[in-house]
Amino acid sequence: MSHRSIRTLVVGLCALAATAAPTAPALALAAPTGGQPTPHTAGRALQARTIADLTTTMQGEAYAHAAYSLFAAEADRQGLPAVAHLFRTTAQTELNEHLHEAATLLGMVGSDAANLRQAIDGETYEHEIMYRRFADQAQQDGDLKAAELFRELAADEGRHRDAFRTALTAVTTGHGAVPAPMKADVVSVPAGLPKVKAARTKANLDTALHGEALAHAKYMLFAAHAKQSGNAALARLWEGTAMVELREHLAGEAVLAGLVRATRDNLDKAITGERHEATMVYPGFAERATAVGDTTAARFFRDTAADEARHAAAFQKALDQLR
Repeated sequence: MSHRSIRTLVVGLCALAATAAPTAPALALAAPTGGQPTPHTAGRALQARTIADLTTTMQGEAYAHAAYSLFAAEADRQGLPAVAHLFRTTAQTELNEHLHEAATLLGMVGSDAANLRQAIDGETYEHEIMYRRFADQAQQDGDLKAAELFRELAADEGRHRDAFRTALTAVTTGHGAVPAPMKADVVSVPAGLPKVKAARTKANLDTALHGEALAHAKYMLFAAHAKQSGNAALARLWEGTAMVELREHLAGEAVLAGLVRATRDNLDKAITGERHEATMVYPGFAERATAVGDTTAARFFRDTAADEARHAAAFQKALDQLR
């Protein structure tokens, strides 16, 4: 994207949520929107409900990673290095352990060509449908900065789609070159209140935040696969695009959404989300997976619930020390 005028971040990871998933507050899980590609073959042995719950998990964990990274930067600005470290290490757990394990169970990462096709589908949806609709609705509701940002993002996602199409041709035919990635116009996300007024705009920002967080996480997984397959140029394209999604798109949305507040408020929000996941979301997912015989997924959900309980306790201790 090219926001020469706006900037901030995300939490939801591409709009995620399975139909019967429990409703979650703030940093927990959001509901999915359309345009999300289907997982690859490894996920097909799982029951449909388990696949939906794992997809929701990926989206929620990607969002938590993005939000906690922003919260860490705010803690640094407030001169709270221990809290910043806690947010960063927790963010890495959410991304590199929880999300990665859910993606593995789903078989989310395929061949380089399959990964590119999956990304092309997602970018096309955001370019042609999602962000254009969000821009029109924000314009109607008088949230002009949001409308401007959504239009910029729609254009960016079209460029991402075109770059992935070019890369797909290079990968599948051996002709042409994988393009260099766009450079992220990094947006700083300071603490602040929402800069939009309409409930519909706020909801659309939340959906967009989740989508950008998930895109970042998935593209980093795809980059790792491209490196393993020996395609360094494709890995650079994935990594560069991932940084645009996180540090420019999500960040710009986060600014308008007022995602980051004072560190005490950020800790309180994180505690609420982690406790909800530990006591409601993941135990529910584990119970459903057990009932349909998806025992490996059930074990993953139970382990993740235990991790989130520890995260909640660590955040609570940090908050108590600030009082």
